[in-house]
Amino acid sequence: MLRLVLFTLFIGLCASAGEQKHRKTKTESLARGWGVNIRWVKHYEEGLFNAGISVKPLMVIHHLLNCPRCQALKKAFAADKTIQKMAKEDFIMLNLLVETENKNLAPDGHYVPRILFIDPSLTVRTDIVGRYSNLAYAYEPGDMKVLAENMRKAKSFLPHTEL
Repeated sequence: MLRLVLFTLFIGLCASAGEQKHRKTKTESLARGWGVNIRWVKHYEEGLFNAGISVKPLMVIHHLLNCPRCQALKKAFAADKTIQKMAKEDFIMLNLLVETENKNLAPDGHYVPRILFIDPSLTVRTDIVGRYSNLAYAYEPGDMKVLAENMRKAKSFLPHTEL
């Protein structure tokens, strides 16, 4: 009888460990290397919904898995502690591998990598741009300070509440 109880307990522990591993894999798959400690949303519509109810800006990263520039930007983004902290605490985060039909998310064309910010009123902030005039929303690995400053700008559009 004791063996049966111990065996059942062991099976239960193994099953729960497998379930926890499955959850971690799902989070990692949404992160796609951009930061595993960040909560990522799956779809643009989910990001808009969460931005509206959380009163946090949505940061949308357009990229491709086989793009060398995207891979280099991803590595720099994931290594930058300031950006990772802001992304985790102050933003709704979405990284897209599939181009969207929404023209608001490609104000100056469809290219990768590009990063856009949407404020909680669901307005695409076309005024928050990188340092390139011909590819306004493009960033390179050396642009992490520019990206961090743009993240601060995106946060500045949040409504202020008085106590």
